[in-house]
Amino acid sequence: MGKLVIVRHGESTWNAKGVWTGTTDVHLTDKGRHESELMGQALHDIRFDQVYVSEQTRTSETLHGILKYSPTPDVPVKITGAINERDYGKFTGKNKWEVKEAIGEEAFQQLRRSWDYPVEDGETIKDVYERSVPFYKEQVVPLLQQDKTVLIVAHGNSIRSLIKYIENISDQEISNVEMIFGTAVIYKTDENGHMVSKTTRTIDSPLPPA
Repeated sequence: MGKLVIVRHGESTWNAKGVWTGTTDVHLTDKGRHESELMGQALHDIRFDQVYVSEQTRTSETLHGILKYSPTPDVPVKITGAINERDYGKFTGKNKWEVKEAIGEEAFQQLRRSWDYPVEDGETIKDVYERSVPFYKEQVVPLLQQDKTVLIVAHGNSIRSLIKYIENISDQEISNVEMIFGTAVIYKTDENGHMVSKTTRTIDSPLPPA
């Protein structure tokens, strides 16, 4: 089996404001672009055979920084909506901490983390899982079975959905899973795409938070 590398995009302009971005197409900040290049340096020794990014520009911009230091800068890249960020519906564009104050801690944590907490005009984590995991099983796992190395650059919630499948995490436990910025997760998997081993590489950005 090959190797799977998963990276969350760098800081976006809306991340810097503390608002829910979802499928809104915003760019990276200067800090986010710098983080992407640092991630490229951290992964400089890995030769990629295939890359997947979401339809949101911030993943492609992150990939651009990573490939500056890659031994395979001309690796094939596919864009897919299957790993788009979660649609936050009516909460899109709202400040997270103001929402927390308005609805209370318990409802806020349910909204952010729980498996199937409904969001008006938006998606649950379960909804994201139901589009991201079929993509993973149909497109990525066959490449891993061919001993290929695959890079996925995506978002916090689409990555959480993939991790749920890859690591066999329960519906209840997924609320405790966080895919933090500045971390690459590297998996070796079995023939079904489930985790056999896992390592991480992290970067420290010297730039202050935006």
